[in-house]
Formats: sequence, C-alpha cells, structure tokens
Amino acid sequence: MLQQNKGQSQATVYPILFAISFAHLINDVLQSVILAVYPLLKIEYNLTFTQIGLITLVYQLTASILQPLVGISTDKKPRPFSLLIGMGFSLAGIMALSTASSYSWILLSVSLIGVGSSIFHPESSRVANLASGGKRGKAQSIFQIGGNVGTAIGPMLVAFLVIPYGQENVLWFAVAALAGMIALFKVARWYKRHLKAKRTASSVSLWNTQISKRKVLVSIGILVVLIFSKYFYMVSMTNYLTFFLIEKFQVSVQESQFYLFSFLGAIATGTYLGGPLGDRFGRKFIIWISILGVAPFTLLLPYVGLFWVMILSIFIGIIISSAFSAILVYGQELIPGRIGMISGLFYGLAFGLGGIGSALLGNLADKTSINYVFQLCSFLPLIGIITWALPNIRERS
Repeated sequence: MLQQNKGQSQATVYPILFAISFAHLINDVLQSVILAVYPLLKIEYNLTFTQIGLITLVYQLTASILQPLVGISTDKKPRPFSLLIGMGFSLAGIMALSTASSYSWILLSVSLIGVGSSIFHPESSRVANLASGGKRGKAQSIFQIGGNVGTAIGPMLVAFLVIPYGQENVLWFAVAALAGMIALFKVARWYKRHLKAKRTASSVSLWNTQISKRKVLVSIGILVVLIFSKYFYMVSMTNYLTFFLIEKFQVSVQESQFYLFSFLGAIATGTYLGGPLGDRFGRKFIIWISILGVAPFTLLLPYVGLFWVMILSIFIGIIISSAFSAILVYGQELIPGRIGMISGLFYGLAFGLGGIGSALLGNLADKTSINYVFQLCSFLPLIGIITWALPNIRERS
C-alpha cells in the first residue's frame, strides 16, 4: 500500500494541472479586462496617461504586497479553499468595475481584483508543484500558460463585448469568474485530499544544500533584478502598445486590440516552452536566452513600420515570456522549503514592479511621448547580462 501511494505521488496529475491552468486563465482574463478597457476609460473619464498608470499601480500593488504574506502563511498552514475566496474577490471587482461611475470607484474595483490575484497565485503554484510528479518546470508552464492565454483573449473579448457597447458590459466577465470558482472547488477538494503538510515540512530542507546560504540570498537578489528588467519592459508593451500604435500609426482602438492580442498570444506560446526547456537544458540557460536574447528585437521595435512592429512584438513575446517559469522554479530550488513564500514573492514582485513601472512610464509619456517611452524601455533586456552570476544548480527529482 505504501509503495502504491509512493508511485501515485510521483505521477504527474494532468487533470489537476489542466484544471488549475483553466482557473488561471479565468483569473488573468479578469485581470486583462482592466488593461483592455483603458482606451474606453480614458475617453469616458478624460484620463491622463498618469491616471491610467495609477490604475495599474493600485491594482498591482494590492496584488504584490499581499502575495508574499499569503505565501508565508500557507507555507505554515496550506488553505485549499482559499482559492475560491480569491476568485470571489475578483468576481466582486469585475461587478464593481462594470458599474463604476467615478475614478475613485475604478480604483476600488481594480484593487478588489488585485486582492483576488494575491490569494490565488501562491496556493495555485503550490498545487502545480504538488501535481507535477517531479516535472516542476513543465507543471509551472502548464499553470502559467492558462494565465497567458487568459491575458491574450481578454482584450479580444473586450473588443467584441465591451468596446462597441459600453462599460456596463464588463459584467459579462462575471460569468467567467463563476466558471473559475467551479473549477477551483474541484481543485481544492483534490488538494485537501492529497496535501500532507506535516510530512512535507519535515522531509524538505529549507535551503538548497548544494550552495552556501549567502550565495542563495545573492542569487535571489539577481533574480529580483531580472524580474525588474522583464516586467518593466513587459508593462510598456501590455499597457501602452495600443496607445503607441494609435499615436504613431493612427490605427483605431479596436484594431489596436488585435495587435495587442498577437503580442499576448506570443507570450502564451513562450510561457509554455520555457518550463519544459528549463527541465531539459537547465533553468539558467533559459533565463539567459529569454532576457538577454530578446534585446536585439526590443532595440529595433520603436524604429520600424507597423507590419514589422507586429512581427517583432511576436518574437519579443515568445522569447521574453519563457523566463518566468524558469525563474520561479529556479527560486524554489534555491529555497525548497518555502515554495509558497518564493511563489508569492516572485508573483508579488511581478505585479508590484509592473504597477510601479506603469505609473512611472505613464507619467513619462505625459511629459515626453509614447514613442520616447518605447525607445527608453528597449534597453531594459540588456540587464540580462547579470545572469552569468547565478550558480549552476543540478536539479534533483
């Protein structure tokens, strides 16, 4: 019987991975609604780019500040059904956004969605690790691709359901939130049955024993800097690509959503590739390629025509998005006894740095131009050169 349980625990549980990936899809569809309705809100409420950036800052700070705290808490005592609570907050945020009548109400709405994400991500990442069967990179990629697909299709759905008809049609996305809660209920039941918190805590050491504690902490610092370079650049694309295209090439708001969809779809593709490639070739190598390797494309993008903007944005999306799964699992391997803390920290940093970047870039765009913002941000991937300082970790199943 013991041998049977052991074999089961080592098998990759794909139904659970697909279910949590679907819930991630829903979670990030709800998040992407915020980004996709920016042009509509800007016109409706006569917002500046600074105010647009502050919307993202409020949303992403509520997500980023809470996520590490949620991760630390659930490392001590996992809470499977907190997944449903997180989706419930996002549902409340979407309903509030559909009826918002002032800028302050918009900020409150997006903060509720941010709280929902902060609860969802650390425990979901733990579920992916638990169901991975040792294929941690692949499991994280399956989990991540759901989120990226959700982020990609969100603007398309907004283009068809919201932009032509008005802000109140955001309420349609409440149906998606309810579907996500149904999926998460099934995941939470499996999680509760298969979670062996005390046994796991006693059998996994806190620090990676291959390298010194000081080197572990330095490596975590390097990963933080790499997340900064990745997400400051990413926010310039996800938040301001539509405005860049409208200003430079005079495309319509609806047409700009299709270009954004192409970029976000490329992110989904790269996200899936990053995890399995990290399992096979090593996570440090994938981090090298995905951060520094994207620099030639980012440096070209502000200076080419509309067709080549689309082509380059697809290459950029595929390459740069392959980093996060590798960074996340690399961090978990540095401190294997704190999966929730590392997941919460890195997701929190991704949201927080993205929010700060959005506010700063929005203010810079008001003072200069969107084109200048894209020229400046094109240099950020060059920071990827510091990847050389990361130690080579020999992964063990």
